[in-house]
Amino acid sequence: MEPDGMERSLAPDPGSAEFTAALEGDSASIAEARRVAADFLIRVQTEYGLPVTERAMDLTQLVVSELVTNACKYAPGPALLCLRVTGAVVEIEVWDSDPVLPVARAADVGRVGQHGLEIVMAVVQGFSARREPVGKRITAHLPLLDDPMPSAG
Repeated sequence: MEPDGMERSLAPDPGSAEFTAALEGDSASIAEARRVAADFLIRVQTEYGLPVTERAMDLTQLVVSELVTNACKYAPGPALLCLRVTGAVVEIEVWDSDPVLPVARAADVGRVGQHGLEIVMAVVQGFSARREPVGKRITAHLPLLDDPMPSAG
């Protein structure tokens, strides 16, 4: 069953599966975004035969959760979540209406909260944030395999 307010599409090209969901921007959107991410990666495995490790599944849900939490916390209104697999990488994009780009803060064990971006930066392979004509788009890249580029030797 498709949740209300969700737009879903999965591209037919097995080298590039994509899924976009419109989120309400409320606290319920965070759990829904995690479910969407897990469902997407399961479909990538079952329909496209692409390998996805348990670690990739967990980290994708973590990154989605942190990015959508920030969108819900700092940007008024709806958000968009786009998940895309190209090769052995899952790309996670979150758009929201706030044009202010996030800044990772210095680590501080005494700080309560506001560690989401630090967590994301610690686990992703690539990260970018850019302003859009309206709002901003945050993009993170995670490998689907634990070691997508084995070392030579």
